[in-house]
Amino acid sequence: MSATHLPHPPTDQREFPFSDRDFRRVCQMIHARAGIALAPGKRDMVYGRLSRRLRALELQDFGTYLDKLDADPDGAEWQAFTNALTTNLTAFFREPHHFERLDAQLQELGRGQGTIRLWSCAASTGEEPYSMAITACEAFGTLAPPVRILATDIDTQVLATAQRGVYAIDRISGLDEDLRKRYFQRGTGPNEGRCRVNPALQALVEFRPLNLLQPRYDVGGPFAAIFCRNVMIYFDKPTQRAILSRLLPQMDAASLLYTGHSENYLHAADLIQPCGRTLYRRNPAARA
Repeated sequence: MSATHLPHPPTDQREFPFSDRDFRRVCQMIHARAGIALAPGKRDMVYGRLSRRLRALELQDFGTYLDKLDADPDGAEWQAFTNALTTNLTAFFREPHHFERLDAQLQELGRGQGTIRLWSCAASTGEEPYSMAITACEAFGTLAPPVRILATDIDTQVLATAQRGVYAIDRISGLDEDLRKRYFQRGTGPNEGRCRVNPALQALVEFRPLNLLQPRYDVGGPFAAIFCRNVMIYFDKPTQRAILSRLLPQMDAASLLYTGHSENYLHAADLIQPCGRTLYRRNPAARA
């Protein structure tokens, strides 16, 4: 049997006790803090990720760890807890049709519109906002397009990675060679095997932590395009509606909301309306 198919160890062989009650508490706490709805099948994932926090804090069981969080609602450990349970799967130009549409949208807007504002709501390690920046540079034929990109995420660790803009070279292996040469700097010597985003791209993006469960988003919209992709699948439908209602004030009549391929919002047709493949506009009848 390959190592990837080994069964998970029985509960009594685990390093830390992890009861049904512990798992339920984790589910309730991460839902309240970040809106994430954990399925029962995520129990082993939760154990594996939070075990690292127990070791780091030299704690003996999950109950003590969760009590520590409850006792200090504003403590720094909450960020570590949230970071540990956040899933970050991303790639440069993931779902390429979105960037083709963004290119067309930017060319439609053209110059003379002032600064065009774009928002990546779940920026993760930065591949999405940098893909948006490359698209803007290509659309306007310059490394200094009239575009500013806000990139937010609840996970501060992945935002730090995004802000550094340094990636393993295989992360860009699927890109056109001309794009690799224009927008990435290949590392040499001790940085062999890595690449860095062109500083001109970094200048187009502002990274900022943001929890989509916040009651309002102080982000300075409206935005011509909002990328909110592959994050809503972690929320239940009431939470999705609440987030969409907070996005509405950041959209005007021409704004486009780019969503993930596995997400649909039939339950929120009073808020947003489809206008293309995984694209939505604000429902004109919706109240911000």
